Amino acid sequence: MAPLVQHIVVVLLIAIPLTKAVLDAHYYDKTCPQAESIIFQTLRNASLYDRKVPARILRMFFHDCFIRGCDASILLGSTPGNKAEKDGPPNISVRSFYVIDDAKTNLESACPHTVSCADIIAVAARDVVAMSGGPHWNVLKGRKDGRVSIANETIDLPAPSSNSTQLIQSFAKRGLGVKDLVALSGGHTLGFSHCSSFEARLRNFSSLHEVDPTLNTEFAENLKKKCPKHHTDSNAGQFLDSTASTFDNEYYKRVIAGKGVFASDQALYGDHRTKWIVESFARDQALFFSEFASSMVRLGNVGVNEHGEVRTKCRVVN
Repeated sequence: MAPLVQHIVVVLLIAIPLTKAVLDAHYYDKTCPQAESIIFQTLRNASLYDRKVPARILRMFFHDCFIRGCDASILLGSTPGNKAEKDGPPNISVRSFYVIDDAKTNLESACPHTVSCADIIAVAARDVVAMSGGPHWNVLKGRKDGRVSIANETIDLPAPSSNSTQLIQSFAKRGLGVKDLVALSGGHTLGFSHCSSFEARLRNFSSLHEVDPTLNTEFAENLKKKCPKHHTDSNAGQFLDSTASTFDNEYYKRVIAGKGVFASDQALYGDHRTKWIVESFARDQALFFSEFASSMVRLGNVGVNEHGEVRTKCRVVN
């Protein structure tokens, strides 16, 4: 979850509730029975070529669903008259859009004008989790693609500096509960963060503390070495857990040990509303997998667009 910049406009935050749309795991059984296989093969090939793909696709799904619901608005490119979501500050670091493009090209060859880009992202997110050793679940399908994408709206994405109350409120606006928050945060078991998302925790943290006191001392020193003052290495950063290409419950164990990379990660262990769930998932990986799969289904139901279109190319409206 990428950092948000301060914005000087007042944004009216409109809740995006869980949709009442009728999605169906078998939506394409008759119109494009090979759809999920085509998406999986595309994802597998891309992941073999670039090990960063799984984390990037999972993050793309989250960032898409949190703004305007799961409508593939994150895929639309900016135009001379409109700056799109993908160019909003939190999404500048979202990558691997080409993987969704490749899947769409393959699907258009097999089943023209049938599978929406929004459904491709949802299936792809499930596939990258399963390919990385995580759970597999039935993805509900039948979303349509939106036609609107506005960069300024990305200010409403949760920031890595968010506290637990801000996170709980942000998820609640999307009809998601506290357990969904903690489970979906476990997606940070995959991936990497650049220094800019956490270095405020390392120096001049507050008037009382030079370093964020919730950070493990040894871990903080290690992060300082990776992100020295005035560094110019744009690739510098830290993996979000010690098994960053494997989907497991290691993330929660690290949060308990004070080794959560983001302030928002560590905040989950400092709040009685979320701490017990963190501890439960750290103890029981099977429980985490089950709850993560359920939460991903609920996330996939957020603000579903039933009246949009099926884009021929995911980067542009028809």
